[in-house]
Amino acid sequence: MSDSEADQAGEPLIQDLSDPGSAKPTTKRKRDTEEKPTAKRRKLKKPKDVDDSALDAELGVNHAIAHMDGQLLADHIAQRTQRFRPELSLVEKDECHVPATAITNTANWSNPRIAANLPDYLQRYAKSRRKKKGQTLSDSSIDKGHPHTLVVAGSGLRAVELIRSLRKFQTKNANVAKLFAKHIKLKEAVETLGKFRINIGVGTPQRIMDLLDDGALSSADVERIVIDASFIDQKKRGILDMKETQVPLVQLLTRPELKARYGEAGSKIELLLY
Repeated sequence: MSDSEADQAGEPLIQDLSDPGSAKPTTKRKRDTEEKPTAKRRKLKKPKDVDDSALDAELGVNHAIAHMDGQLLADHIAQRTQRFRPELSLVEKDECHVPATAITNTANWSNPRIAANLPDYLQRYAKSRRKKKGQTLSDSSIDKGHPHTLVVAGSGLRAVELIRSLRKFQTKNANVAKLFAKHIKLKEAVETLGKFRINIGVGTPQRIMDLLDDGALSSADVERIVIDASFIDQKKRGILDMKETQVPLVQLLTRPELKARYGEAGSKIELLLY
C-alpha cells in the first residue's frame, strides 16, 4: 500500500476486514440458520504484547517504547515482521532483520516523546556527533537533497506535526524537507529536492524509498534515522503496529546501502526510536 493511498483524507490506515454487504437470502432450514448466527463486524485487535497501561491516549504516546534498549527494540521489530509477514523464509527474515547494534539506546530520555520535545531529543543524541564535525543540526551539506537526519513517521499528517516542531533547525541554507505523499506528487518532491539544500527530511517510509530510488534524495550524508515509534493514533496504533506502515519501514531500514553502514565507525548510521 503506497503512502498516497494510506494518507488520503478521511481514509483509515487499516480497512475493516469484515464484509459490509447485507446478508444474502438463504434457503437453508431454520435449524441451520439458528446454529449459524449472523457474523458480527470483526474488530481489529492490538498485538498481544501491547500493554494497554502503557498507551497514553491523551498524549498519543506508547510509553513502553521509551523503556526498551536496543536489543528489546530489535526484538520488538522482529516480532512485528513475523506477525505481518509469516510467509518469509529464513533467508528473507535475515534480510529483513534490523540489528540491535544499529539502535542507539535512548531509554535514559525521561521526557514525554511528543512532537514538541523532538528537537530537544535530537539535541541530546545528535549534538556531540555534529559538534565533532564542527557543525550543528542547523547545518546542511552543500549538495542538494543530502540530509544528515531522516525522521520517519507513520502518516503525512503526523509528519507535518513533526516538521512544525523541527522548524527551529531550518535556516536559509538548510531546509526541513517534506518527504511524504499527502498532497505532494512525487515529481514535485523530486524537483524540490533538486533545488534546495536540506538538513532534515521528514516523511513516510514508502515516499522516502521512492525518492531514494529516484536519486533525488541521497543517503550519503545521513548520520541518523529517527523513527517516530512512540506516537499512537486515536485507535492507539503506532507505526510498528500496522502492517501498512511497519512493512515499508523495515524495507527502508534494511536497504543494502543503509544496512551496510550500521556497523561502520566513521560513517555509521544510527537508528533512534523516539
